[in-house]
Parts: sequence; structure tokens; C-alpha cells
Amino acid sequence: MRSSRLRRLASIVIGTALVTTVLTGTANAETSPDGANDWGCEPSFFHPHPVILVHGTFENMAFNWSKLSPVLKKNGYCVFALNHGGAPDAPVQGTADIVRSAGLLSAFVDRVLQATGAAKADIVGHSQGGMMPRYYVKLLGGAAKVRKLIGIVPSNHGTTASGLVTLGRSLGLLGPVVEACPACGQQIVGSDFLRDLNAGDEALPGVEHTVIATKYDEVVTPYTSSFLNGSGVKNILLQDKCPSDTNAHLGVDFDPVVHRIVLNELGVLTAYWPVDCADPLG
Repeated sequence: MRSSRLRRLASIVIGTALVTTVLTGTANAETSPDGANDWGCEPSFFHPHPVILVHGTFENMAFNWSKLSPVLKKNGYCVFALNHGGAPDAPVQGTADIVRSAGLLSAFVDRVLQATGAAKADIVGHSQGGMMPRYYVKLLGGAAKVRKLIGIVPSNHGTTASGLVTLGRSLGLLGPVVEACPACGQQIVGSDFLRDLNAGDEALPGVEHTVIATKYDEVVTPYTSSFLNGSGVKNILLQDKCPSDTNAHLGVDFDPVVHRIVLNELGVLTAYWPVDCADPLG
């Protein structure tokens, strides 16, 4: 009961933070998260693949990646982020047709690869942002340009309508905003979009897939629907790494433990390193 109250409190705090960014104008489409979108960044020998961050439904890059982006930059990565699925400069993004958003991601990946000279990029996405790149990889030719896709609580097999309403309420968004959301319908279990996306191999050979889920996810339900099947897939349950970590769907974006898992998964030799739950980024 106590942990449930704490998770609800965390959702309120995070939702309040998003509303604050809306009211202060710091969440518009022109605002990159700290550490991201330095178009002069040159990938290093140890980190040759630029990292592209893809936000989730009702979110935006400034809010979604305010913590992870500077962590990646501090650790030597060239970091890039985009907004998708919303009107230019709008604080609420990720609501438009997912196929269209995947096309925007395709163009953005091309721009990043051209700017950095890298052959492939890594993608890290949250919620819809962990699922939508799979459409790009499978159906828009992205498999030739992506080395690894890391999905943080991705909606790979969809969720329920109540889960999406829960997400909207957690972010302080009500009625009309949630209802005017083509991407929401596409993420409902059994939608035509998800049927087409998951037909055949869920993960294409040649692209490494990592999924990070939390058993306290109240938006993508059940949490196991985030997981993928297939070769080259690594499914990670947050509580298997740190049993006392109670972060839910939104909290994982701000969780240092999740950031450490992402860093480990991006590294060539660090994927199976242990996580210090008390000091994950120390």
C-alpha cells in the first residue's frame, strides 16, 4: 500500500513538472534537452555510434530526456533528440499517426548520420518512442542504419484504453487532448497498426533489441507486453536488477538505475556489468 502511494505521488510530481514546462514555455519544440543536438559532435573511438532519443506519447524531448541526455553526454556520447507527432513548438507531442512519426524519425536518422559521419546510430526510446522505431527499422529501411534499439517501457504489444487515460491524467492532460490522439488508438491491444508491426519477426536480424520494463507499469499493461520475442532480443525487468526500485511508467525516465542499464547496454563490453542499486551512476 505504501509503495503504491509513493508511485502515485511520483506520477503527480512528474506530471506537475510537465505542466510547469508548458506554462513557462520551456517545453516547446525548439528546446533540446541538455547535452543533445550538438551538430558538430564527432563520435569517438570508444563511442562510434550517435545516440538518438525518441520520446513517448503526450511528451516531448525536453521533458522526456532532461535527465538521461546529460548523462549520456557526460559519458562521451554524441546525443540527438527530436520531437514527433505534434504541431511545431507544441509542448504536447507524440499524438499523431505513428507511421508519419516513423517517417520523421527516418529523416532525422539520415541527418544525424550525415552530420556525424557514422555508419549506424543507436536509438533509445520511451513508451511509444521505444515501439515506433521498430516500424522504422522493419518497414522503412532503418535496419541498415540502426545498430541497437533500446526501448524503455515500450508499448510493443499495446496497452488498454484505461492505461492511456492513466498516462494522460498523470501528465495533467484531460479529455479532448487525450481523445484527439491517433497514436493512442494505434497503441490499443489488437489495433491494425500493432498487428502489422508484429507480424512475422518481432525483431529483425542485424539489429540488437533491448527492452527495459518495470512491473509497476500502470500505463503499458500488463508490463510483460513490453517484451519482445526473437533472436537478438534482451528483455530486462528493472526489479531483477534492483528489487526495491518501484518506479512506474513515467518515473523510469528519471531513474538513475535505468540510466545505468542504458549505459551498460550501449557499451560494447558493459552489457552484463552489474548495477550498483545504491549508487548506479557513481
